[in-house]
Amino acid sequence: MRLSIKTCTLDMPFAAMLDFCVAQGVQAVEIGTGNWSGAPHIDLDELLGSETARQRWMDQLRRRNIALCALNCSGNPLAFQKDWEVTEKTFRLAKLLGVEKIVMMSGLPAGCPGDKTPVWITTSWPPETQDILDYQWNEVAIPKWKELVRMAEDCGIRQIALENHGMQLVYNPETLFRLREAVGPLVGMNLDPSHLFWMGGDPIEAARVLGEQGALYHVHGKDSRPERRMAGPNGLLDTKPIDQFRTRSWNYVAVGCGHGAQWWKEFFSTVRMAGYDGDVSLEMEDLTMPMLEGHLTSLRVLKEALVL
Repeated sequence: MRLSIKTCTLDMPFAAMLDFCVAQGVQAVEIGTGNWSGAPHIDLDELLGSETARQRWMDQLRRRNIALCALNCSGNPLAFQKDWEVTEKTFRLAKLLGVEKIVMMSGLPAGCPGDKTPVWITTSWPPETQDILDYQWNEVAIPKWKELVRMAEDCGIRQIALENHGMQLVYNPETLFRLREAVGPLVGMNLDPSHLFWMGGDPIEAARVLGEQGALYHVHGKDSRPERRMAGPNGLLDTKPIDQFRTRSWNYVAVGCGHGAQWWKEFFSTVRMAGYDGDVSLEMEDLTMPMLEGHLTSLRVLKEALVL
């Protein structure tokens, strides 16, 4: 497998970010194009509008022998038109750049016609939850995702890897398979262990299940950790912002600071057995340490676990 970085959290200019990747032995980059990413390393509209700009941007990667493994447009295209537009533009840019993989999230509709607020249902009670889920899936998500899949196919995209994030309609393998059954195998999963940890799942078992269905399309190297003093009495459902890490029940942490290198070795071994030999993109969101230190800490563990 190839070591990559989702570059959004590297607070450096584009060229300096690429030089950092070279120095650290990173072989590929996953570039955020907008929506929930500030897109610090790409100007989506500029590259869409200018072949010269595209060539100049790609030349920076080519000179350093760094691959562009995916574009990431994570947002909520099921609820917000502006997010749909960025998604559409990202698909079009992928065609122009010859990128065949898009990483994104499924999005999350509102709870009923006329509502504007996305609603994440995580329980079967009270009974109205079932009406909300029926509306979200059958009246919004499936029709819109059929359109997104057609759009992606027209742009030469072969894989859309949906991240198993909370507050999304697709947040685990089971919900991915429901969407995949309705819209086809262009959609698979971007397996991010950090989210399954705090939702009580097992990323190693998730990799096995996804591999059995041929649905493991991308992997994020990202860790999280339950915070015992808060999680013990309160559980892992926590609505405090992530910058309040001292009082949260769980936190995103640098790779290795939640689960050690031995766990990551087993995880990657299982991912390989599941048939995945693609990119592993570090996503670093540990706010307890300086960002550069967090990236370096994470890369050391990933390199050890990937045997690079």
